[in-house]
Amino acid sequence: MAIPKRTDVPDHLKWDLTRVFKSDLDWEHEYTTVKNEIQTLSNLVADFVTSGQKLYAGLTQILAVGRKLEKLYVYATMSSDVDTKDAHYLGYVAQAQALASQFAAATAFINPAILSISEEKLTEFKQEEPRLTAYSHWLDQINQMRTHTLSAQEEKLVADAGDAMGISENTFNVLTNSDMEYGYVQNDAGEMVQLSDGLYSLLIQSQNRSVRQNAFDVMYATYGQFENSLASTLSGVVKEHNYTAKVHHYDSARSSALHENGVPTVVYDTLIKEVDTHLDLLHRYVDLRKQILGLDKLQMWDMYVPLTGKPAISYTFAEAKQEAKQALAPLGSDYLKHVDYIFNNRVIDVVESQNKVTGAYSGGSYDTDPYELLNWEDNIDSLYTLVHETGHSVHSMYTRETQPYVYGDYPIFVAEIASTTNENILTEYFLDHITDPKTRAFVLNYYLDSFKGTLFRQTQFAEFEQWLHEQDAQGKPLTADHLNEFYGQLNQRYYGDSVASGGDIAKEWARIPHFYYDFYVYQYATGFAAATALANNVVHGTNKQREAYLGYLKSGSSDYPTEIMKHAGVDMTKPDYLEAAFTTFDQRLAEFEQIIHTNFLN
Repeated sequence: MAIPKRTDVPDHLKWDLTRVFKSDLDWEHEYTTVKNEIQTLSNLVADFVTSGQKLYAGLTQILAVGRKLEKLYVYATMSSDVDTKDAHYLGYVAQAQALASQFAAATAFINPAILSISEEKLTEFKQEEPRLTAYSHWLDQINQMRTHTLSAQEEKLVADAGDAMGISENTFNVLTNSDMEYGYVQNDAGEMVQLSDGLYSLLIQSQNRSVRQNAFDVMYATYGQFENSLASTLSGVVKEHNYTAKVHHYDSARSSALHENGVPTVVYDTLIKEVDTHLDLLHRYVDLRKQILGLDKLQMWDMYVPLTGKPAISYTFAEAKQEAKQALAPLGSDYLKHVDYIFNNRVIDVVESQNKVTGAYSGGSYDTDPYELLNWEDNIDSLYTLVHETGHSVHSMYTRETQPYVYGDYPIFVAEIASTTNENILTEYFLDHITDPKTRAFVLNYYLDSFKGTLFRQTQFAEFEQWLHEQDAQGKPLTADHLNEFYGQLNQRYYGDSVASGGDIAKEWARIPHFYYDFYVYQYATGFAAATALANNVVHGTNKQREAYLGYLKSGSSDYPTEIMKHAGVDMTKPDYLEAAFTTFDQRLAEFEQIIHTNFLN
């Protein structure tokens, strides 16, 4: 079955970007305006920290320009994401990226200027200009960077290099989304079809082992052809992270990334330690998978097939929207009002089409809708993806409705918690309503796979990412052979003796875009664990606990992320929330084992 062209996709399944800019001409006019406004920001430097009034006026002007720039960037990237071979919008993306670099360079003086005055002087400024109180937390975050901020001239040099240092990530995106073409594979109907990332995620779940093996082989054969180039692009990004951290006086890129997001490194260390301690749970689940499939040894292409046979539940997009609303009902009527808006106003780009980026995301800016990109398949995984991305989108809506622009976004660390809480609420909904043993087993299998793929798998990625940066810091070359060797060993340790060693899974690092995001992936794992506790509070807790959760969604970046989560009811500097997540996994695995042995293995 051919993947449709963009022009063949019905409008009601496409997002409507005319609410961002009515036309490309409007975008180009705004681009010129913002470019000129960026050039005027240099006029602020001389008087920026001479008084409270000057500081407030300067910050307000800078934020106003940044707000317009975000909207330009969103329109350009989303227009390009639906057809990555469209040279017109690739040009817009390049212009927007260049403009973002110019803005970063033009505003690089902010932190050094603020840090050039004493904390006492900053306090005086707040007293003489009460409106600065609106920026108190932002100013406090800057103050925390005193030992990691260079002079204004040095910060400008680093910012000016942003375009050049972003080449490796851009090359990866163009290579994997546009230039790489997969071969043909046989689907479950016996038809020869061209593989895509979206189709791969479906075929790897096939009950026909030869279908999923062939999909696996074709996928990794394609990446294998480019593994040296992809090792080079990944190495370039790691070097950028390490260089930027070093010049800003951090002991590692990890410390830099976490400190920038206001997250103590103990959160990362605790995650790695607790997951390593509980790998026996993953090994137990993997061994059960081997028993159910009746195999002497599992291969990695056996990891995603539902263990209870053909999925008992499937959804069209229209059906999925209705089911999602019922599942999310415990969040309250106001939350559902936001969901209705997202579902009914062409905010979602639904189906896979030629040259559309893979995966899914929720995007947008402070002054736009929270657009969602999907690559829909009629399965339960797509329903979970819809609920996940809608969690992000409603989080964005609440934040933008409640917070001023300066706090109108949220830290990456808390972003994944809103989305995975929705996933866990959906699981609770299914387990509360489904009584048929075989269907219940399928849902449990899905939950266990989600846990495996999020808490265990993303922590595996986090270990690999830390190793990458440590290897580069020690001067060791990140060649494809070196990466394959370590990743293969790491994968074996995580999945245990029930999985055959070796094979092309060692190349998996080559196709993971999140390794380019500077210590991002661990937050999927911490978010999933925290979401377990929060979902329990929403579904089974008190009204006060539910209101605390909605309060978190409205907080934006108005406080440090671990403090926001404490107010929501989870202390992520301690291992308790992780222990609770592993307890839930253990309980649901035990129920799954019982159903399997009673209904499937007898």
